[in-house]
Amino acid sequence: MKSVARLLGLIALVVLVPCVYAADLTGTWKGSFDFQGTDVPIALHLTATGAAVTGTVERAGAPTAEIHEGKAEADAVTFWINADYEGTTYKLVFKGKFATDKIDFVFGTEDGSWGTSMTLTKADDAALPAGPDATGTWKGSFDFQGTDVPLSFHLKAAAGVLTGTVEGLPSGTAEVHEGKVDGDAISFSILTDYQGTPVKLLYKGKVTATAIKFTFGTEDGSWGTELTAGKV
Repeated sequence: MKSVARLLGLIALVVLVPCVYAADLTGTWKGSFDFQGTDVPIALHLTATGAAVTGTVERAGAPTAEIHEGKAEADAVTFWINADYEGTTYKLVFKGKFATDKIDFVFGTEDGSWGTSMTLTKADDAALPAGPDATGTWKGSFDFQGTDVPLSFHLKAAAGVLTGTVEGLPSGTAEVHEGKVDGDAISFSILTDYQGTPVKLLYKGKVTATAIKFTFGTEDGSWGTELTAGKV
């Protein structure tokens, strides 16, 4: 009789433990991860029903992504999402170990070309702070040897990364390189040409809802200036 009771207890334990973990998994989890030297805030909104996990992934500066094939087993959770980067859609695979108040994740592209890790902690359901958005067209001008030079910035910010172009340079339109977003701060570089010599210009800007205040100049520091570009 004791053996039967012990067996029934073991069966109950096996059945109930995943359910207890699943109940703990349900909720909002927040943290951040490093992407090319930029700290990117992230929030997971999870619902666990038995072994199935559903929900969304919210990243600063990026559209909310739906979780696919979410599974919970003991203290493990797995799922994947679709994420866009520079016009290409990637499948990001998440694998996590969770406890009552945290989840340790490793995640990255399905083909293994990129990956990182992060720890999320349980939080309230408040959305991530959006902050000022650098996405859009911005126009301004700067003084160069007594001449007013107008520039147009066509920018796109997503998940801590800045892409786009700068128009109005003597050498024509230049593509943004090494673009980063960190709160209300942005930075990038462009390659241009001055009197037949290639020049790398470094830009740093502070973003508000209506304007970006830039300081920029040559990489070696031999020339620099300021510019305020308004949103159009």
